Amino acid sequence: MAQRDYSEYQQNIISKYYSHMDTLMLQKLQALVSELYLADTEAKKDRLWKRAHKAMENLKIPAPIMEHIMSERDAEVLAKNLQDWLKHAGGKS
Repeated sequence: MAQRDYSEYQQNIISKYYSHMDTLMLQKLQALVSELYLADTEAKKDRLWKRAHKAMENLKIPAPIMEHIMSERDAEVLAKNLQDWLKHAGGKS
């Protein structure tokens, strides 16, 4: 793949995007919790749980916590953990 030359402006935007990746993943998980509560078929729930798992991997959630959430596959368990993660993220800055 060829090396891309980005302008300084583009590099700044890319840098800001990646510096806020954890916030974006937390927001994505919030949306997924809502979708999981509303999911009406098992196939849809399976797809949503796969996306939630990927988001937790991107957030670098410790494996034991992620495994517990995924073994329970309960949106309420995910939501409670998400509240804690949001509190900790709010303290960063």
